[in-house]
Amino acid sequence: MATTRRKMIVFPSKNELSEAMAKYTANLSAKFCKQKGLFTVVLSGGDLIDWLSKLVQPPYIDSVEWSKWHVFWVDERVCSWEDPDSNYKLAMDSFLSKVPIPHKNIYAIDKNSATDGDAEHCAVLYEECLKNLVKENIIPISPKTGYPQFDLQLLGMGPDGHMASLFPGHPQINVKDKWVTHITDSPKPPPKRITFTLPVINSALYNLMAVCDKEQAHVVSEIMKENKPLPSARLSAQVENVWYLDQAAASML
Repeated sequence: MATTRRKMIVFPSKNELSEAMAKYTANLSAKFCKQKGLFTVVLSGGDLIDWLSKLVQPPYIDSVEWSKWHVFWVDERVCSWEDPDSNYKLAMDSFLSKVPIPHKNIYAIDKNSATDGDAEHCAVLYEECLKNLVKENIIPISPKTGYPQFDLQLLGMGPDGHMASLFPGHPQINVKDKWVTHITDSPKPPPKRITFTLPVINSALYNLMAVCDKEQAHVVSEIMKENKPLPSARLSAQVENVWYLDQAAASML
């Protein structure tokens, strides 16, 4: 498994963090589009989508090679695409609908199974989707870990230290025999979700964790001091594991 050191950058405000995230993402997009002709990027939900807003503004809206993007979700709520809880809807409304990424390159949870509320089936189908994309040479397999290797994952963290839908005290954090697993008793509603497993998350080449606000400050401090074995403390990457914090989130360091 990856052993990259954690890198931390503190920004004066969310606005500066958002600007830096856009530049970071655009630079990696340019790097991978040039190297291999495509860019695989994994999104999470919550405030992260708002922080991506700078990408739909100049200079990025016109300079990023959007047609070469392939978009995935590190976790998703098991609900219809139109449900306000859906990470797909959040990303589509605020980001994806504003950039010219081909719809076929946006890989959402299976709509029918999500509407039916079958979390386990959704996880199975999403893993099958990833495996098909491995066969199509869209996603490579990491030679170091044997799991799918995404170019960039843009992640967020809850005030309890969870990332994706890997929660403290829940067994999903220890799953190694699957790429995608499910949870039906999430401590944060809605209870039914699917999520990448930790080995998949840590097989990404670049992982960027963005954390803002005072309510996150205590858990950020615990993770940076390595005081608690929280899910977010186990984040790594094959090349770079970087944390972007605003001043409020870093206030207890």
